[in-house]
Amino acid sequence: MRNTLYRNCAFVLLGLCSLYMSACKKSESEYYNYKNTVQTFNGSALDYLKSQPNTFDSLLLVLNRIPVLRDSVASGKVTLFAPVNKNFEASIKYLNMQRKAEGRPPIYLSTADINELGFMTCKYIIRGNRTTDAFASSVDGLLLNSIIINYPMQIRYVRLSASGYQGGGPAVLNFSDTHGSNFEDFWTTTTTNAVNIKTNNATINILSPLHNFGFSEFTDRLDQ
Repeated sequence: MRNTLYRNCAFVLLGLCSLYMSACKKSESEYYNYKNTVQTFNGSALDYLKSQPNTFDSLLLVLNRIPVLRDSVASGKVTLFAPVNKNFEASIKYLNMQRKAEGRPPIYLSTADINELGFMTCKYIIRGNRTTDAFASSVDGLLLNSIIINYPMQIRYVRLSASGYQGGGPAVLNFSDTHGSNFEDFWTTTTTNAVNIKTNNATINILSPLHNFGFSEFTDRLDQ
């Protein structure tokens, strides 16, 4: 389901950005344990991504292709739901399986359509710098806009169970693309593996490696 209003949001700024071509590194995320304490990193959100080897290479490749997004992560007051390498690998794999079956050449992050890739990446960068405290008091979660395209993403605070105690475990955030619907059955939802990483300009929440980058739209948008 695609909202044509958002799809037609002009990525004019992106068209002025220079493109950076490099190969996408494939690696596994090292974030498998939930963390619910505020961690502090002395540097920008972009510096943090660079400081984690073999974890955010794919995201950094995309940000380097789209300088306006890279600059937002480097200095903007944002909340970043950071996809790890695994999130991109799965989406690219399924896209190219379909293209191979149709006898067409593969597409990679370094060659994918810049406007469509930029549109999807914007969804992971939310306006405003917020920790989990900003979401804890809302039972239904909050609908907040992403940068540039103002696409609404739904964020819900959840306490996991631990040691037989309901809601006594670590905090996670459920991060959803509602696809313009009020009914959760139509949403695409992922969760976090780490939250509240505070940098000088942003808060970073790291997504589960099970998430497929693009919220179910990756193949549809890039298979042109």
